[in-house]
Amino acid sequence: MPLQALRSGLFYALFLIQTAFLAILIGTIALLSGGRRTRIGWVLARYWIASSLWLLKFIVGLRSEVAGLENIPPGPCIIAAKHMSDWDVFALLPGAGRPAFIAKKELMDIPFFGHAAKSFDTIRLDRSLGAGAIPAMVEEARTALARGARIIIFPEGTRRAPLAEPQYRQGILRLYESLGVPVVPVALNSGLFWGRNSRLLWPGVARARFLPAIPPGLDTQEFARRLEGEIEAATRGLLGRAYRDGLSRPLDAALRSGLETIPTGPDTL
Repeated sequence: MPLQALRSGLFYALFLIQTAFLAILIGTIALLSGGRRTRIGWVLARYWIASSLWLLKFIVGLRSEVAGLENIPPGPCIIAAKHMSDWDVFALLPGAGRPAFIAKKELMDIPFFGHAAKSFDTIRLDRSLGAGAIPAMVEEARTALARGARIIIFPEGTRRAPLAEPQYRQGILRLYESLGVPVVPVALNSGLFWGRNSRLLWPGVARARFLPAIPPGLDTQEFARRLEGEIEAATRGLLGRAYRDGLSRPLDAALRSGLETIPTGPDTL
């Protein structure tokens, strides 16, 4: 564990320094361009993703696999993903083409970072408004779709620990009802390796899987049932596969017991 703490600390130092530098650089470009999306800004963002994954692989020993990109439809859509870790952003962005993340207002208020995010069609969500934040979010999402973006949302609103009881919120339902576009569910297992609020990162294979799109026009309750059911089932499959492959991290009794109850099934990647 001391060695993994050293590797994790080195990753965080390099990751945070690079992220701060690129946020200032991209934010400055965004300010000079009047907040518009620029080709060089997106190139730098793609570099940030690739270099961060490289640091995870060669410093921490955490490799990345993403499958199911063929399930993303060619036109406008919503990508609705499980959320366990900061790694999830790296997994989702490259396949989305022109992504428009829904992000909490606090992130958008960070100097330079917020300017950079706005230039990439990021949609602000002011959670202090409660349900009153949803109409503004829906209208910003509609505008982003018209610009050719794909909406990316974490339906639970925050990072969740592996096997934690799901807590899907209303925002995704309002987007589905109002926008009339397919929704692509995404399952992942990243919380086993980069847990929320954890200073230790662990080697292994973080996996994300884009599932077949749910078509528009379903009854809201049917959509909610399908979305949660499909994401949670596939996520459990990915967690179970990682456990069977062997984990180097320590597991508390509750998590180990939960992982052991996941039945063996076909590989999901």
